[in-house]
Amino acid sequence: MFNLTKSLVRKFFKLFGFEIYRHRQAIAQTSRASMYACLRQACQNGLQPKTIIDVGAASGTFALYEVFPEARHILIEPLEEYIPHLNSLVDKLEQAEYIIAAATAKPGNLVINVHPDLVGSSFYKEDEDSDVNGVERTIPGMPLDNICSERGTEGPYLIKIDTQGYELEVLKGAQTVLKDTELVILEVSFFEFFKGGPQVYDCLSFMKNLGFVPYDIFDLQYRLLDGAMSQVDIAFVREQSQLRKYHFYATREQRAELTKQFLS
Repeated sequence: MFNLTKSLVRKFFKLFGFEIYRHRQAIAQTSRASMYACLRQACQNGLQPKTIIDVGAASGTFALYEVFPEARHILIEPLEEYIPHLNSLVDKLEQAEYIIAAATAKPGNLVINVHPDLVGSSFYKEDEDSDVNGVERTIPGMPLDNICSERGTEGPYLIKIDTQGYELEVLKGAQTVLKDTELVILEVSFFEFFKGGPQVYDCLSFMKNLGFVPYDIFDLQYRLLDGAMSQVDIAFVREQSQLRKYHFYATREQRAELTKQFLS
């Protein structure tokens, strides 16, 4: 009787161009598109960094602090306007300090373009006909290798970099630290928003040469111009990482349940 009723209901809705399907909970998840969810999943599968380096900390990257509250946190931010926020963060975290400087390939001063919105400030000029580039400011630059060596930090490391196009230059100054790094988060662009800045394929190639491959993506952004995807955060792990230990999709039991749902 139930099957007959179900068949009649489906035929009724089909007259109006609708198809009815059972909601399949076992099918691949589509809702884990945030940094917090990515880090939580990695943590549950064994990721436990001793030191977290937040490059471009701004007002704070709270997912890092929530998932790994016991890690040592090094917050690097070139803009002094964020000092009140950073002071507040350091007071709340168990082991944390901040540095007002840029993470660079080599030591030395460099010029940053301070944008009106602050968070978009970059060492590159934006390719846009507006006043978005703001004003220039000279700031000190320090390689991550130097920063970590001076502070005696320990791996394994997790590095998050959000520097508006300067991500690869930051990594060039972290060759020693990267040898003991488990996960790297980069914000990558699909267009050359910053003149001379890398695009997504440049970042993928650069990371592959370092032995890192994509593990997760989140925080997708779309540009105002035409709605095209503009930027996304990519989490990279080592090619031989424990997080990539298995290369099959599901266990025997999970596959059986999935097949059962497809057939129901």
